[in-house]
Amino acid sequence: MRYKKLCENGPDVSVIGFGAWGISGKDWGKTDDRISETAIHAALDSGVNFLDTADVYGEGHSDRLIKKVLAERKRENVVVATKCGSDFYNFKDAQGNVVITPNYKKEYLIFSAEESLKRLGVETLDVLQLHSPSTDILNTDEPWEALYQLKKAGKIRFAGLSVQSFKENEQLDVISSHKELLNVLQVRYNLFERGGEEKLFPYCEKNGIGVIARIPLLFGFLTGKFNSASKFEGNDHRRFNLSPEKLKEYLAKLNEYETFFENNSNFTNAQLSLGFVINHPAISCAIPGGKTPLQIFENIKATQIPSKIYSSLGH
Repeated sequence: MRYKKLCENGPDVSVIGFGAWGISGKDWGKTDDRISETAIHAALDSGVNFLDTADVYGEGHSDRLIKKVLAERKRENVVVATKCGSDFYNFKDAQGNVVITPNYKKEYLIFSAEESLKRLGVETLDVLQLHSPSTDILNTDEPWEALYQLKKAGKIRFAGLSVQSFKENEQLDVISSHKELLNVLQVRYNLFERGGEEKLFPYCEKNGIGVIARIPLLFGFLTGKFNSASKFEGNDHRRFNLSPEKLKEYLAKLNEYETFFENNSNFTNAQLSLGFVINHPAISCAIPGGKTPLQIFENIKATQIPSKIYSSLGH
């Protein structure tokens, strides 16, 4: 495993982290908690020390799995990042089903952070990130006041923002106006989606702000296991994010990288794609999901890829 500073004055974190959305029991198809717990153990045993969750993942289910695993082993040096702003407590439809609703009011964010502390079984959240709010919301005071108050009270160590997808440059102005508070940004970044490289990454490097790369495998597309006939059922969010139209678009773009993958065939497409992300100098950590130990072990092999092979791709 390789390690980098999470942010200026931050802890060392593994360049490959563990994204916990996939083990939530929702949004990614069927999961088995016993296998999910084994996957977290496998990650930690392999040197992964950065776990990324969110309160809304399975309405707290990912948090509870993480708490259970950490209680079974030494907690030292494990950094747990979470997110807030997706309210699953207060809104239901006529049938009584939870309706997840953006809520960035100061009072709610403080409440939800307290609930995260309880679920994770900790006194301080290592990292708390606003969960992909719109630019309009970021231009209000309450989200920032909540982060400031929680930080001042010692409830969070590092404050962060999960930048809304494809708004990396649009949200830079508001990020800049709160740079004294922000320690980390989480950004959608992968081989196909590189908007952060233009302005945001250089800004973060200059100002000591860490960057966590989410969706580094593009919802699994960059593993190479999907084709134009792939379909997703039930509550799997990929019914939309990897719809037939999206798959067609991504498959066409994949042709641009065919030679790159062929020339480096001693690694899998997934490993090469992850390696591309973690070898960008601005990236502190990438957080691919992992439902099984095998997926974890395969992801970690990306750390063995020499950075020089990415020079032709603009690194």
